[in-house]
Amino acid sequence: MAETRDALPPHTEQIARSVVDAALAVHRALGPGLLESTYEACLAHELESRGHSLARQISLPVTYREVRLEIGYRIDLIVDDCVIIEIKAVEAITPVHKAQLLTYLD
Repeated sequence: MAETRDALPPHTEQIARSVVDAALAVHRALGPGLLESTYEACLAHELESRGHSLARQISLPVTYREVRLEIGYRIDLIVDDCVIIEIKAVEAITPVHKAQLLTYLD
């Protein structure tokens, strides 16, 4: 059964489409098998060249029992203060990868 998703606001949809297009351009140029840091740097360059603003490697604390812990979560890229990009150089996305991204959204 297919997932039901709410429609994105038009501005967010436009950014997301640009991100996917940029990611495909990077993948076509570099191919598979490189480090995530390589893809991140190239994707950041590609997005900036398309006029997007970026924040890279943003620290994300975790609150545990009402204590804020700086434990090393890092968001790879945030595009135009709107779209989170988590770069993975893997053969397939697993449930743990999805859980990681959902943690960033909490």
